[in-house]
Amino acid sequence: MILLIDNYDSFTYNLYHYLIQAGEKQVVVKRNDEISVAEIKKMKPRGIVLSPGPCTPNDAGICLEIIKKLQGIFPIFGVCLGHQAIGQAFGGKVVKTYPMHGKVSEIFHQGKNIFKGLPSPFKAARYHSLIIEKKTCPKNLQITAETKEGIIMGIADEKLKIFGVQFHPESIASEHGHTIIKNFLKII
Repeated sequence: MILLIDNYDSFTYNLYHYLIQAGEKQVVVKRNDEISVAEIKKMKPRGIVLSPGPCTPNDAGICLEIIKKLQGIFPIFGVCLGHQAIGQAFGGKVVKTYPMHGKVSEIFHQGKNIFKGLPSPFKAARYHSLIIEKKTCPKNLQITAETKEGIIMGIADEKLKIFGVQFHPESIASEHGHTIIKNFLKII
């Protein structure tokens, strides 16, 4: 069972459908303010997905607490806001950038973990105005993907099975989104 934390975003159910299409039998969706860390521990999900959302990591309900208290216990995959929350929870700074709402960018990556088997670059949709500041990216988080301008598009701590992407693999405008989700499910 995968626990999908909904950060009040319209893309949450796209992620839900991608997880089901990737072969996950059960996906439980909970809003970021309707579940506790204790309840998550009792659920024993095989992985947690943190959805996109319209706010900052500080305003994303339980997301930061999930990352800080459940890292290493359950694998975590963050998308957009979820990715930013991972960066911030480990000590990185989330800063404003030029708004990228519905823009497609080329994503350059190293072909590892969730990017295994994907061409580099590939095109992906971006819907954000915040990013993890590169110079503050925590040392334990490997930068796994970037734009040609050097903006962080992917992070990972493979040992803890924590992965994040700034772009939206669940957007119809993104290439290889299903493969990214399948790769996460294979890793966990």
